Formats: sequence, C-alpha cells, structure tokens
Amino acid sequence: MPAPAFEPAPTTAAGPAAVPRLHVLTDTRGDRDPLPCVAGALRAAHALGVPIAVQVRHKSATDRELLELTRRVVAMVAEAGPPRCWVVVDDRVDVALAAAADGVHLGAHDLPVEVARRLGGDRLVIGGTAREPASARALTGAGAGYLGVGPCFATSTKDGLPAPLGVHLLGEVARQASVPVIAIGGVDVARAAALVRAGAHGVAVVSAVSEAADPQAATARLLEAVTVCR
Repeated sequence: MPAPAFEPAPTTAAGPAAVPRLHVLTDTRGDRDPLPCVAGALRAAHALGVPIAVQVRHKSATDRELLELTRRVVAMVAEAGPPRCWVVVDDRVDVALAAAADGVHLGAHDLPVEVARRLGGDRLVIGGTAREPASARALTGAGAGYLGVGPCFATSTKDGLPAPLGVHLLGEVARQASVPVIAIGGVDVARAAALVRAGAHGVAVVSAVSEAADPQAATARLLEAVTVCR
C-alpha cells in the first residue's frame, strides 16, 4: 500500500484537551486481525464526535509487517472522517515517520524521549512511560507530549510488567505531571471512571475493546466513562 499523503500531527500545544482521552491498542495476540476492532472503535468515535487514538502495537511483527499495519490504520483513520483521530506507533519512531503516523509511544527501554524528539521534530507527538512523579517530570522536560502510566491493574496483554500501581499511585503521578496522563493496564469501563476521577486525562485499553462482543459499543461506553467523569 502506498504511503498516505502526509498530514501534520495534531499538536498538544493547545493543552490537555488536544490529547484524545481514549487510546485503543491493536491486539494481535494469537495472530488475530486487529483491524475489525479498529474499525469498530473508529465508528464509535465518528458517531459520538469524540476523537480517539489508535496505538499500533505488534510486538512479534517484522519491520515491514509493522509498517504495513500502521499504514492501513492511518488509511482507516483518514477514511473514517471527523473527528480527527490519532495514530500512534508503539516503540518505533522510524515506523511512525515512515507511515505518516501522528505519534510514537516509548516504553522505559525504548529510545529516550529527547532522542525521539530530535528525530521527529515537531512532526510527531511523543508519549513517554512513567511510574512515579520524578520520572513524569523528567520525561515532560525531555519533550513528552503525554505520559502513559501503569500498569494500573493486573493485565495479561503484555509480559514482564511491574506490579500494578492502583488508583492512588496513578493519582499521585497525575498530580505531578504537567502533561496529560493516560492510564493503562487492566482498564475496563468502571476502572476507567475511577482513574479519571483520580486525575488521569484518559485511559488506554486492549482487551476492553478487542475482546468485546461489539467493539463499537465497548468503545462508546469507554468514551462516555472518560468524558462524563471529568
């Protein structure tokens, strides 16, 4: 598939409201096709007029497979129409740039945020990963536009994770962060509401959408939870 025409990434300069409150991660466990769930999530965003971010995560993919998947998601977002949703690539600055995605999300062992910022310039929104207030402040100073904080609860969607933070510690990090905090890890509708009340800007989910009988309806419920509870 040819690369889509480049469209500048949404800016976080306008403040926290510029960052979508719901981030839906692609689920490729067991070789499942993540695109039907992405389509359902985008339909919910379109129907409600509320943007989401789709984070492309595929840990076992080759570089070319990840690029192709990202390009397909970018095309789906463009075809879905308003509101303008984001495409964020997990870990890979190079793939995000090559696929004309909006941003990249970096884990604790990925490229440092300041290096990714030099590579991406103003073209990419960069998400960092934090678990305590000190790292949240450092990542913000290095150029992170938002922070993923977690795991907040136990989850089986990713191996090798540290102990869950829980709602209280998530709130402590959120209070010290000067950019939006996206809570991740074991999030469902009820937990999403609690996390937002504790100070999170929004949440990131995998199973809550990918394992739902109706991904569109599940996305709509999550969007309502993170919007109404603020």
